[in-house]
Amino acid sequence: MKRNRRIDVNLNELDQVLDHARAEPLSDSDYEKLRTALHTLAELLSRRRSTEKTSAVVDRPDTGSADAIAAAQDEKQAGHGRNPVSAFTGARKVGIAHGQLKHGDRCPECLSGKVYAQKEPRALVRIVGQAPLSATVYELERLRCNACSQVFTAEEPEGIGTDKYDETAAAMIAQLKYGSGVPFNRLEQLERQMGIPLPAATQWEIVEEAAETIRPAHSELIRQAAQGGIVHNDDTGMRVLRLQREASDQRTGVFTTGIVSIAQEREIALYFTGRQHAGENLADVLKRRSRQAPAPIQMCDALSRNVPKLSEGAEALLANCLAHGRRQFVQIAENFPDECRYVLEMLGRVYGYDGEAKRQKMSADQRLELHRQFSGPVMDELHTWLEAQLAGKKTEPNSGLGKAITYLLRHWRPLTLFLRQAGAPLDNNVVERALKRAVLHRKNALFYRTMNGAEVGDLYMSLIHTCQLCGANSFDYLIELQRHTAELAEHPSEWMPWNYRETLERFMTG
Repeated sequence: MKRNRRIDVNLNELDQVLDHARAEPLSDSDYEKLRTALHTLAELLSRRRSTEKTSAVVDRPDTGSADAIAAAQDEKQAGHGRNPVSAFTGARKVGIAHGQLKHGDRCPECLSGKVYAQKEPRALVRIVGQAPLSATVYELERLRCNACSQVFTAEEPEGIGTDKYDETAAAMIAQLKYGSGVPFNRLEQLERQMGIPLPAATQWEIVEEAAETIRPAHSELIRQAAQGGIVHNDDTGMRVLRLQREASDQRTGVFTTGIVSIAQEREIALYFTGRQHAGENLADVLKRRSRQAPAPIQMCDALSRNVPKLSEGAEALLANCLAHGRRQFVQIAENFPDECRYVLEMLGRVYGYDGEAKRQKMSADQRLELHRQFSGPVMDELHTWLEAQLAGKKTEPNSGLGKAITYLLRHWRPLTLFLRQAGAPLDNNVVERALKRAVLHRKNALFYRTMNGAEVGDLYMSLIHTCQLCGANSFDYLIELQRHTAELAEHPSEWMPWNYRETLERFMTG
């Protein structure tokens, strides 16, 4: 584990060092003491940045820039942070009638009017705590005959079933493990403290068995993601302890690929863990794409391993992440403040126009026209400035600034696809956020034990994060999938996170 270096600073010793420095040069030991103290002071006083906004990266933001305007708006909109009643979508609602009055009664205050029920009742929210899992022990009475020794046992209550663990147990364990990153051993400790001992191995068996029953939903999710008009992909490192490799396999890395496909304004998240890179996993997904579908827009960073090698006749419009190019200037802003400020503010204007298109809910064609009219001249001016820095030898090509400029110029065409193609995104942030779920698992659980465990984790993460993107309750969704396995296997497209509630309503009314 990484530990902070301990530094002991004695002020009396430093005073003596300074006094001696007046009379004679510093010795090596005194020099080291003074140097250590000054570096420690500088580190403590340095302002640590937790955001990549232009206003935080450079010291003198342009008050007219898009970033400065956005920062001012954020400051105005800051509130107390409490959630409104409408945010408690999973709460049980209980209607309470007035104790003395009902609709149409005479007003007890003025005695002349009548009272009528209001459209919006007054809402009170009461939150109670409960254990992640609860158990009920049914004590069935037994009677024994003293003559023939026959034992008579009370019948089980109706509706409790024969399974020890029901659908809600599997859904809650999966939600905590793969949705919130809580390892099985921590869940075991928590549940034991709550009086529900459930070994980590048993929890794994529960979610593994449930995964097999809901696998058709995952397969259908992949099929529908393959039809998306925009696909984002990237990967992050992962660890699988027992990964079987072929003798000819020279690749040593293991990765979790994140893919977010946007199909019919719905976002679908997929995860794939193994030895394949993001481009290879995306190629496997796109094999299930309809041949009649037009070429999708593929958004990724500029790494070659993120670009899929598609089969003959298939193609994708490549777009590169503008945020990755911008980040290189953020990282060197302290060394080249003026040049980086110019680049960041120019890109900030482009993001400002894109934000305006989102606020006005423009169509893809309207957004393209907006970018062509306003962002196009900005990007042309930026391109001219970048070329002049290198052509005029104003910037050393091997410096940090030179490398950042070279990156933008080398990938300029895929970086600016949003100026030529309707719907093309600016960056890959949506899949970067999706990969945080895999990073959280890696941080807390450290690894998958086997590839089977990784596949189960990918399945649950895909379903849970897609529910989050669609605004569905992932816990409720996993429960209903397990309760309707036969219907799911027959018509998986009717049991997606965005339409399963409608399917349930049809079952209830049918």
